This record gives sequence, C-alpha cells and structure tokens, in this order.
Amino acid sequence: MAAHNLPGMRILHTSDWHLGRSFHRVGLLHAQAAFLDHLVDVVRAEKVDAVVVAGDVFDRALPSVDVVQLLDYGLDRLLDTGAKVLVTSGNHDSAVRLGFGGRRSARAGLHLRTRAPDSSVPVLLSDDHGEVALYGIPYLEPSLVADVLDCSRSHQGVLSAAMGAVRADLARRPGVRSLVAAHAFVTGGVASESERDISVGGVGAVPVSVFEGVDYVALGHLHGPQALAESVRYSGSPLPYSFSERTHRKRSWLVDLDIESRGDSRGLPRARVEEVETPVHRRLASLRGRLEDLLADDALREHEDAFCQVVLTDAVRPRDPMERLRRRFPHTLSLSFEPQGAADERSYAARVEGLGDLDLCCSFVAHVRGEAPDDEERVLLRDALEAGRVDAAETPKPLSPPAAGQRPVAEEGAA
Repeated sequence: MAAHNLPGMRILHTSDWHLGRSFHRVGLLHAQAAFLDHLVDVVRAEKVDAVVVAGDVFDRALPSVDVVQLLDYGLDRLLDTGAKVLVTSGNHDSAVRLGFGGRRSARAGLHLRTRAPDSSVPVLLSDDHGEVALYGIPYLEPSLVADVLDCSRSHQGVLSAAMGAVRADLARRPGVRSLVAAHAFVTGGVASESERDISVGGVGAVPVSVFEGVDYVALGHLHGPQALAESVRYSGSPLPYSFSERTHRKRSWLVDLDIESRGDSRGLPRARVEEVETPVHRRLASLRGRLEDLLADDALREHEDAFCQVVLTDAVRPRDPMERLRRRFPHTLSLSFEPQGAADERSYAARVEGLGDLDLCCSFVAHVRGEAPDDEERVLLRDALEAGRVDAAETPKPLSPPAAGQRPVAEEGAA
C-alpha cells in the first residue's frame, strides 16, 4: 500500500462480513475476529477517514449472542480510530435489528442505513477542500419498498428510485464529492456459490448505469472482489465461504476522493482506488484423483494445511476414505466420488429387472461401493433377508378398517 499523500478524503470499502457463518460446519468466528483486527490496523496505518460496509454484516437475521458481541467489539475499535463508519443492511441482515439505535449511534460516528427513505440522507464529512457526501442504500426488497419509493416492483425500479433521490440531494450540493454504498446484484458481476440468490429469472440484476452521477460506488453482495467500472466495485467477502472462491484474492478497497475527483463529461464516476489484501486465514484446495495417488503425491504437500475438497475417481470405492484422507489432509471437509470408467447408461428399472431379492441387494452394494459383495457378504445379506421374512410372517397384520356401510369381518377362528 502506498502512503497517503493525496489531498482529500480517504475511505475504506468493505462488505459481506457474514459474521457467524461457518465453512462446511467449521466455525469461523475467530477468523472473522482476526479480520476485524486487520481492518482496524489498516484504518490506523492508512489514516482512513471513513469505513463503508456495504451490507451482509451478519450471516442471518437472528445472530447469536457471541456474534453480536463480535460486531460490537469490531465497531467500537473502528470508532476508536477516529474514523466515521457507514453500515448498510444486506439481504442476510434483519434491517430492523441492525438499525436499532441508529439515531443515537450517529452521534458517536456510526451511521446505519437500513431503511429505504434514508438512502438519500447523506453522511457529510469535510476536509480542507470541502464536503464529501456518503450515501448508503440498503438491500431493497421490491415487494416491501416499491410502494414506499413509488416505483415499479422490481430491483431495477427500486434502485433507480433510490439513486434518483440521491442525485436530487446531490444537485443541492454543487461541487460536493460523493460515494454511494449499495447492496445489489449489478450486471457484469461474477457470482460464486456462497451468495444467496436475490434474482428471479435474472430480473434481480441491475445495470451499472443506474449508479451514474457519483464519484464512487461501493457495492456489496457478490463475494469475489471485482471492478465493473473503474469506480464501481465489489469489495467481496473478507473470507471465502465456498470452495468456488478458492482462487479469490480477498481484499478491501482504499478510495481517495481527492479534489480532482469529479464525474467526467459522460457523467461516469471516478476516484483513485487502491487494493488492500486481506490476510489468508486458511487456504482452500480442490483435489481430484485415486485415493492412493493423493496420499502418495509429494507435490500435494502444500495442501496439507488447507481446507480440502476431494473428489475420488477410484473405480472401486475405497474403505474408510475420509479417515485415510484426514491422516494426511486433516482439514478435508468435502468428499465425493466420481468413479472412472464407462457408466451403465441403462435406466434403474432396466438394471434391476428380473433380479431376486438377494441379487437386488447385491447390485445396490455394487452400485454404492463400486465393487460387488464377496461370498461372506452375500451370506450376511441372505441371512438378513431371511430374518426379515420370518419377522414379517410372525407379526400380526392389523385389521383394515371396514368401508362405509360394511360390517367388520372377524378374523379366521374368532368366536
């Protein structure tokens, strides 16, 4: 990171913390706490004036007590740096709960934007060169806010209405530098497997042009850091939340709204942007091959401390594969099987047609394991089937209830 030598306002753009989320059932709260410590260090070292969090602070609407305490700890430390903090709610957050106490929090420098009408109410900062207006647009569910914003019931409709209100406010502030934080799926963004889909048939995506007229757009929702335009960016999540993110370089964006930052002749936003790489908690690896090959391959040594996703291609399913994998790759979290060789293209009905009970059970074992049962296993299956038949024969069958208008039929031999 370069030293802060530029005149103007310095802002740190982050989003999608998803506090409380786990990774394949592995808790990440300590890793998320370490990220917040990193964020505080960056704010101090880079002399950041404001931190913008563009939604999905929590992973669920009702976070646990320790997760709420972690957010309280992180925000308190950020405010202690002297920076202002703007937080918007995302589609994972409860807007009402996250926004509780917002008016009082603003007096301490924490500005919460969780209601649609507040999208055009700026956080006003100033430096030697004038004012900077920060706007926060929370996730806007069309069915809930279209009537409030008096617009069409679509993602583009509600975001266009919110941005229209922002531009109207900016028009009353000539020369003011501006930033908008928004939680949305913008056309051109690349999704991963860990985001919750907010679209139906693609109508959830909105064009970049919706955000014209401001100097920088700080987006949240997609977990991969990416730039849709020079000054329209997703910061992405600070930690990977699916194996599809294994190639991501997680980061935040440092944004300098200097005295020369103004929209160009086409009205496109501009700002000076620099990346801040996020420390890696634990790398992700995707391994594929035969079990014995994976266990013996010395080139895989670098993955021994990674979270691993493993696909085994053995023609015959090995015994105790997860236990054996974890001896070498102790953080293996996902295991699936894709046996090599030609698959039987016949339908299930065709494959089992004409088979007796024992052969049917044996074919199931062969399908699941990739290897037919041996003689000893066939004997066990035969004995289990026979025991089941005996048990079924000895268990009295319940009487069927009589149909309407019929008299009950007594059991044979009953008095």
